[in-house]
Amino acid sequence: MALASMQRKTNVRLPPEINRVLYIRNLPYKITAEEMYDIFGKYGAIRQIRVGNTPDTRGTAFVVYEDIFDAKNACDHLSGFNVCNRYLVVLYYQSTKAFKKLDTDKKKAELEKVKMKYGLSEAELEKVKMKYGLSE
Repeated sequence: MALASMQRKTNVRLPPEINRVLYIRNLPYKITAEEMYDIFGKYGAIRQIRVGNTPDTRGTAFVVYEDIFDAKNACDHLSGFNVCNRYLVVLYYQSTKAFKKLDTDKKKAELEKVKMKYGLSEAELEKVKMKYGLSE
């Protein structure tokens, strides 16, 4: 039976967005890593859990599984799971989205520097953004 399971796993092609890292939102603020292991460990071996602890990251966590199929199983079963009257949002981590947000924040900071340096008004800054294709 285990051999059949292994063969099934090797023949399955998963969509590219599926990976071993899950991003979890809407967690209770006081949840601990141990409680996360209890919930997510039922679906397979976990390499790492990171629970957000800053005001910006509270209520979120990253769970890294050893096996991609375990991560898929956990995502399928735990999306919408109720923990302390909060329904979990379980997503596959997408590094490209995270880096795009980081780049956007960096560009906004650079625009603010230019605005301050040259004393530009909002209208003038919008003209510059339009000229260089930076408008939102």
